Amino acid sequence: MIGTVREVPPNVDAGTLLAGAQFIDAFRVEIGATAVNAREACVRMVLHGPRWVDALVRLRNMLVRPFGLKTSGEGAPAPGGLIGLFPVLSETPERLVAGFDDSHLDFRIVVDVAGTAAERQVTSTTLVRTHNLLGRTYLTLIMPFHKVVVRGMMGRIAEPAR
Repeated sequence: MIGTVREVPPNVDAGTLLAGAQFIDAFRVEIGATAVNAREACVRMVLHGPRWVDALVRLRNMLVRPFGLKTSGEGAPAPGGLIGLFPVLSETPERLVAGFDDSHLDFRIVVDVAGTAAERQVTSTTLVRTHNLLGRTYLTLIMPFHKVVVRGMMGRIAEPAR
């Protein structure tokens, strides 16, 4: 069904993308014949997501700033530039890998586009490796929101580009 975001088993090589990742999940949306590559899908998710997601990110940034946590990937290695606050680490038309490392945790977002021209699908996989108690606590606190946020962001992929 086009536009329905569903959780799926992750299908990535976690050892290559983020060795030692303690958290991995994946969500997929069927987009029919919508012509997008991995970058365009990521841009639609991150830059054209629902306004309530932007509000949650602003709230998150205000809450974590006193703890010295990064509020963006600016300044991190980004061979493919930034998409929103995410440095693009590698990219092909079918796959984009973004993310950065911080003192409390490292994360990667992998956006994969697959399928035929008539039946495309986009999968977003999140990988997280924590470093300390702060990272584990953050991961525990953010997880109730993570799935809702990813579903909301992915719902924008099948919509026409703005």
